[in-house]
Amino acid sequence: MTAPPTSPSGRAVSSSQRGLLTERVARQLEHDIRSGEIAVGSKLPSERELAEHFGASRNVVREALRRLEAQHLIEVAPGRGSFVAEQSPGHARNYDALYRAGRPTVRHLIEARIPLEVEIVGLATERATAADLDAMRVANDALLTATDVIHKARADLDFHDAIAAASGNPVLRIMLSSIGGMMFEMMLRSNSDPSIGEPGVPHHPEILESIVARDVESARTRMREHLRLGLRTYGADLDLSLDVMARQHIDTLLRGGAAQD
Repeated sequence: MTAPPTSPSGRAVSSSQRGLLTERVARQLEHDIRSGEIAVGSKLPSERELAEHFGASRNVVREALRRLEAQHLIEVAPGRGSFVAEQSPGHARNYDALYRAGRPTVRHLIEARIPLEVEIVGLATERATAADLDAMRVANDALLTATDVIHKARADLDFHDAIAAASGNPVLRIMLSSIGGMMFEMMLRSNSDPSIGEPGVPHHPEILESIVARDVESARTRMREHLRLGLRTYGADLDLSLDVMARQHIDTLLRGGAAQD
């Protein structure tokens, strides 16, 4: 396995930092498995060994392993340990691996999201039910009230997924879901970097306002502006690989304690 991430030492770790550490450990193990550095059939080190390697608690490691199991990347055999699983073409997460093989940048992801989500929000504005609108409001409120970057990013993703669900088109929703992992990485950055996050915050309520008003043209325009914001605010990181950008930003948050509650 590659070198462990830098993590706070000698002081208590906040709940938000635990979330970031879990994200960091899971991402590194996922990378090592998908790249073949940890071969199919290999047994992973024990929780204790992984905790020592990554400088994290066993609870953090346990949560990261649960995520890998949910992604069908590992199989857990009670009493024997965790083993790298054979990857089936039927697993939806393979789309994520396929995208990442091309080393997509932040710019690539934004360029892909614009046509996809502008069409999605147009359909959602026409078709959203009362329940769909409630789901959007819940996600929007969760984003506005969240106090740490992990919960903010999850609420951000939930908001965009709620709009996709409201489109009434399962193909479009699955297409958006297939890039959800990469979107989450961008959202970690955009919801914790004031130069990126603050200009974008009003866009969610404005998009929701347009959907509620059934104003298709306004919803499309506001979604397009929301997504294009990154092209103006990411600077040099715009053409960084998403994997590299996310790893560097998580490490920065952990070192600087920016994610403290």
